[in-house]
Amino acid sequence: MLTFLFSAVFCATYLSPSISHVKGRDFTEQDMSHYRDRIKSMFYHAYNSYLDNAYPYDELRPLTCDGQDTWGSFSLTLIDALDTLLILGNHTEFQRVATLLQDTVDFDTDVNASVFETNIRVVGGLLSAHLLSKRAGMEVEEGWPCSGPLLRMAEDAARRLLPAFQTPTGMPYGTVNLLRGVNPGETPVTCTAGVGTFILEFSSLSRLTGDPVFENVARKALRALWRTRSDIGLVGNHIDVITSKWVAQDAGIGAGVDSYFEYLVKGAIMLQDEELLAMFHEFDKSIKNYTKFDDWYLWVQMHKGTVSMPVFQSLEAFWPGLQSLIGDISSATKTFHNYYSVWRQFGGLPEFYSIPQGYTVDKREGYPLRPELIESAMYLYKATGDPTFMQLGRDAVESIDKISRVNCGFATVKDVRDHKLDNRMESFFLAETIKYLYLLFDPENFLHNTGTEFELGGLQGDCILGAGGYVFNTEAHPLDPAALHCCSRYQSERRELQDTLISLSQPLRPAADQSEETPGASGTQESIALKPGERRTARALSCPTQPFSAKLAVMGQVSSDDS
Repeated sequence: MLTFLFSAVFCATYLSPSISHVKGRDFTEQDMSHYRDRIKSMFYHAYNSYLDNAYPYDELRPLTCDGQDTWGSFSLTLIDALDTLLILGNHTEFQRVATLLQDTVDFDTDVNASVFETNIRVVGGLLSAHLLSKRAGMEVEEGWPCSGPLLRMAEDAARRLLPAFQTPTGMPYGTVNLLRGVNPGETPVTCTAGVGTFILEFSSLSRLTGDPVFENVARKALRALWRTRSDIGLVGNHIDVITSKWVAQDAGIGAGVDSYFEYLVKGAIMLQDEELLAMFHEFDKSIKNYTKFDDWYLWVQMHKGTVSMPVFQSLEAFWPGLQSLIGDISSATKTFHNYYSVWRQFGGLPEFYSIPQGYTVDKREGYPLRPELIESAMYLYKATGDPTFMQLGRDAVESIDKISRVNCGFATVKDVRDHKLDNRMESFFLAETIKYLYLLFDPENFLHNTGTEFELGGLQGDCILGAGGYVFNTEAHPLDPAALHCCSRYQSERRELQDTLISLSQPLRPAADQSEETPGASGTQESIALKPGERRTARALSCPTQPFSAKLAVMGQVSSDDS
């Protein structure tokens, strides 16, 4: 347990660099409290408007005060907003909504769903809510966090996505029917992020439930995508998952690619995985060599490195936050200031911004209340304590509240030039934008814990949980690495026990066979995820994590320790 305590604190410190308590001369504790209250007010105006006017539809249409289904008819805004309720301190509503979702959401439905969006919003949201349910005061079943109704819902949703991964390459289709699998006429072309944005949610599922299939398919997709990079180390924007041929060869860090890089870094942190980190570092070198110009990141041809689109996309604004996680604070800060200058120009980030012209791009002038720049501000403020990043949060609160607030929630900005509005409030406004804003102004929030506080849990009560180091998926749903360690350890012990019983029921092998090297005996830790077709080898009387007396009880014998 002490070893894992060290690991948990290390992970927390690594993910959450020292949180400076220097608020900056412009932000007193009173100012911080004021903005926390403002952000709470914004959340409840949007949330209550959804409940009153749009539930059970996926999303609110704030201009007409009604709802619409967008990503599969899952009451998506409720799933996406659930962990935000707890972060804002509302345990009662968290409990009510978690129970409501268990009673009303059914994934056994004939609907075509985005594999990517269902994973990050539905699977990610349910996993996060499951891992936070005890903190929210819900009664959890025996074995939590390795079991529970919200975990079973997440597993059910994810299992319906698995047919999409049944391709020659292992890279998934972009759309799947939750009842029937992949439609025969489904296009094999999907975006890069749609291939490489599963390792957080799927490895969490595998390690919490003990079923390796989820992590296996996510890793296979990542490795298949890695093999398609160009000679100069870049990947394109859209790929054919059947042939591995690139259909769109623009390389960059924005739309269609962004969360692939994000999940390499965050997957490396959450799983302590050197392979994923090595992949990212190789990409990072090529990105800096071919796409970075004056602390902007352009789009280039993936094989030649020639500039194809000299634009900044609002989705790229996550990059400074990602850089902060690998310790590249200087580059992150410079790029952040470039992006912040665009925000100040318009009161929001247009979807596309022409860097040479210093203005919006035609038909890409909207701002759908995206969170990425606020997300980067949160990470960078945690890393540096520089009040500049708090100022972005203040500007975001003032801009969004002034420009987007309507009677029924908050509306997407259709055009940042004249601030005309569109009739949509995406679920990520409550899942991400509000959450990152609140966390920016609440440095004492439990999600910022750096290992100074934790609780014990698990089947045997010896797992360290909630010690910090939470890893946010790309929809800002926090996942606790400690829970994955707890459950994967338990699953491993259970398998060892099963293997022991199997070995006892079989004739003893010749001594020569017993001397053969046991897989994993070289000192490397065995992965919970078996390779396709691989079977776990039974260990001869190997059950080191149980006390001696427990082994004898399992074997059905009664004897003393000195017998």
